Amino acid sequence: MTRVSMRLWLALAFALAAAATAVVAGETMTRRSEAEFERQAERSALLHATQAREAVVRGIRRGDHTQVARAVAERRDIAVFLLDRRGRPITPERSNQTSLASVPGRSAAVDAALAGRSVVRTFERGTRATAAVPLPGQRAAVLLTFAAAPGYAAPMVVFEDQLLIAVVLGLLVGAAIGTIVAATIASRLRRIAVAAEAIEGGRLDVPVRTRIGDEVGQLAVTFDRMRTRLHESVSTLRSEQARLRRLLERLDQGVVAIDPDLRVEVVNGAAGRLLGEEALAEGDQLPEPWPDFPLRHFALELHRPGATMQNVRVAPSEELSYTLFGIPAGDAFGTAVLVITDVSELERRERVEREFVANAAHELRTPVAAITAAIEVLQSGAKELPAERDRFLAILDRQSARLARLGRALLVLARAQASEAQPRLGPLELRPLLEEVADGLRVHEGVDVEVDCPRGLTVLAERDLVEQVLSNLAANASKHTENGRITVTARPDASDRIAIEVSDTGDGIPLDERDRIFDRFYRSGSRDSDGFGLGLAIVRQAVRVLGGTVEIGGGPAGGTTVRVTLPQARVEVA
Repeated sequence: MTRVSMRLWLALAFALAAAATAVVAGETMTRRSEAEFERQAERSALLHATQAREAVVRGIRRGDHTQVARAVAERRDIAVFLLDRRGRPITPERSNQTSLASVPGRSAAVDAALAGRSVVRTFERGTRATAAVPLPGQRAAVLLTFAAAPGYAAPMVVFEDQLLIAVVLGLLVGAAIGTIVAATIASRLRRIAVAAEAIEGGRLDVPVRTRIGDEVGQLAVTFDRMRTRLHESVSTLRSEQARLRRLLERLDQGVVAIDPDLRVEVVNGAAGRLLGEEALAEGDQLPEPWPDFPLRHFALELHRPGATMQNVRVAPSEELSYTLFGIPAGDAFGTAVLVITDVSELERRERVEREFVANAAHELRTPVAAITAAIEVLQSGAKELPAERDRFLAILDRQSARLARLGRALLVLARAQASEAQPRLGPLELRPLLEEVADGLRVHEGVDVEVDCPRGLTVLAERDLVEQVLSNLAANASKHTENGRITVTARPDASDRIAIEVSDTGDGIPLDERDRIFDRFYRSGSRDSDGFGLGLAIVRQAVRVLGGTVEIGGGPAGGTTVRVTLPQARVEVA
């Protein structure tokens, strides 16, 4: 694009406008002046013709036509001709050295005079004038005069010369004014352009000052307001960006944002460590760190139209295990995100625990069988010694029951972990089951057990699993409640589910232990317990299989409340 200075084109525009105005005005004035001069010349010629008419009329009464015409022509220094009603001359065709044939416009003038009108015409800028007036006589009907005059050519030449000077002066003055105006506007616009260039260069602290409140001033004010808001927005964005980077660096998970060319846009330190690229930085290409997993292909698929979230497990080695979560770029957002979590320790621990549970459940069958056999021997041979018999029977019975419970707990937990069986869900009325669990509960002396559940309240579940959950929760509550009450309640909640709560007035669970209380083999250090740490783990697994939730909190009287939610069954009424 060709660059033209505003000073040049605006000055030229002003000059042309001034010159055009002067030319148009001068042309108009010239035409009007010339027309006025012409009217003045015509009036003067008509006056001379009228005066000559009066003299001719008086002379005709006293003498002949020829003598009268000659006398008037000599006295007034004009050519005078008299014509009859047919337009034929009745005086000589030459008067005052002018022939009738040489009079310009005579035919039209004579015709008009014969029609009763006085006519005057000027020629050659007023230097020659032809006039015709009607006469009242019978023979002489028209007086035709022709006169030579100085005209108005000389004044018009002077006028046109002055007009040319005025045009030139207007051109110069317009150019000067245009230059001044252009310089003023250009200077003000230049300040705005300097601020715009500063914004383009990333500097948002260059203000735009203005002292004139016209359109350019309003533009400057609007631009400066935009600059201020943009500066505030960029400052906020930079602050949020720095905050986001700090948060990303605090994460244990690796986070990598990539563009469609698989170039890294954002990366935190954890991602570099997990990918084995400590120096991975923004602008680098996404590496291919795992031989058995195509990370770049996985990332490229996240930029495909219609891509969905992906979650895969990656094992770079026998000791390492990662979960890789891919968030697609989408149509409006051109960046895909990879989230990498190191689950090596969790995987190892869960694998060890699952193997232990399965092995323990299998091995516990032998001691249970041995204890049962010992009971049978004692009952058959040692029953003759009452004291010994009762003591050993009580011990063996107690241990046998404990080992049996442990075996069942281990088996339930192992099957839930291995997902070997799906529960058979069906409508289950809660109140009879809650009353059955409460009736079979062994509590300390002075502890009351209460059931609060409306009749007909039904959940969609498997009875054995729900019974296992409630039995474990109630047994836990009775074990740690030495006085007060244990309350089992069931009510519909606001999310179309059934909430079952087991509350006690026992010694409660500290806040720092509640997050781990459902972990397998975890036993609270603040509670006297001879359990194996499996009861609540079995509760959590069973609730998950049933599609419910479980959470633990403080009780209304300082004890513990465990809340279980299960899907509500839809029972059709016939």
